[in-house]
Amino acid sequence: MSFDTEPAAPAARVRHWPVDDLPALEPDPFLDEVLRDEPVARITLPYGSGDAWLVTRYEDVRFVTSDPRFSRAGIVGRAVTSMAPVAVASQSAGLQYIDPPRHTRLRRVVARAFTARGMDRLRPPAERTAHRMLDGMEQAGPPADLMEHLHTPFPIAVVCFFLGADEDDWRDWAGNSEALLSKDPDGGDRNRAAREATRARVVGLLARRREDPREDLASVLAGAAASGEISDDEAVSLAMAVYVSGGHAVRNNSGSMMYALLTHPGHLDRLRRDPALVPKAVEELYRFVPHRNGVGIPRIATEDVEVGGRLIRAGDVVYNAYVAANRDPSVFPDPDVLDFTRDGAGHLAFGHGPHFCLAALMARMEAEVMIRAVLGRFPRLRLAVAAEDVEFQREGLIRGPRILPVTW
Repeated sequence: MSFDTEPAAPAARVRHWPVDDLPALEPDPFLDEVLRDEPVARITLPYGSGDAWLVTRYEDVRFVTSDPRFSRAGIVGRAVTSMAPVAVASQSAGLQYIDPPRHTRLRRVVARAFTARGMDRLRPPAERTAHRMLDGMEQAGPPADLMEHLHTPFPIAVVCFFLGADEDDWRDWAGNSEALLSKDPDGGDRNRAAREATRARVVGLLARRREDPREDLASVLAGAAASGEISDDEAVSLAMAVYVSGGHAVRNNSGSMMYALLTHPGHLDRLRRDPALVPKAVEELYRFVPHRNGVGIPRIATEDVEVGGRLIRAGDVVYNAYVAANRDPSVFPDPDVLDFTRDGAGHLAFGHGPHFCLAALMARMEAEVMIRAVLGRFPRLRLAVAAEDVEFQREGLIRGPRILPVTW
């Protein structure tokens, strides 16, 4: 629906959002402010040029992310205000930067690996891997860094196994994911080098799986490329996107979840007494944890569209704040409260609409496996330092603990 009238509300002032590092799981006060006072606001970010709309309210975010008049493909080639000096993903072929029907075609290929059956196949080796890593932590003795022993190696091992690489190869892949998602202004060269190194690994893996197909994502992508269903560049970009989201993002999200549990001992005790509650707890933790700094990939309005009382003009840049939407009090009463009995609307931690995260099933499975393994192995687990002394990541797009010292 197009609008030929004047804007539905007075022109919005432009707010600069520096997206500073925040302590632990502290919500971003800028997001809280605009959600309360101006849920569709104009902003500038630390890099790029121009300004953009920021949408924060739950229903507005769902609307923008599912309405075809807001295009991801429209961002390609445009210099816009942004979070990082270098784009995280390839804008030439990745799922992140395309719209239906091409997006539907590529997503259909990747979805062949992200099935309930595929996750059932992945869970036993994931459980064995988690316990093997906790064996090492137990042998080292307390205090220990749970990020070093579990939350860093485990997601990389699992996503490498899912892609088709050897689980023990995770150390050679892990370092690059940090650079790929850095917003360090001096990290451009490191980001490019990390992307090139990761691409080379992915290209080699796809070549091997074309000759020796197995039950993994690389085999699915290699087969689709060999048949002409997708291009070789598309296969590489898709594999890289899964690697980045399945490794680095799960590392930080799961570490933040464990920090949340360790700083809510009553909730931790409840899960120890009732392990069947873990899946529901994981969903609430995904809502509760501020999993990223700032915002992700924007969209471009292809025509005039009214959102939340504001008229967004054709060509305008629009960002959606999933983290803010997960704290919308009109949808989640007492959003600051961690509540494992919470019912009602689902969180938006995995996005919404056509670009809903394909790896959501795997991320949920990994979180459940890690929490169950830790609770089962270390019933007296607790922080080895004061909660405020736990060091969190800096200059990153994804938030999470850098170290998580624990004792038992």
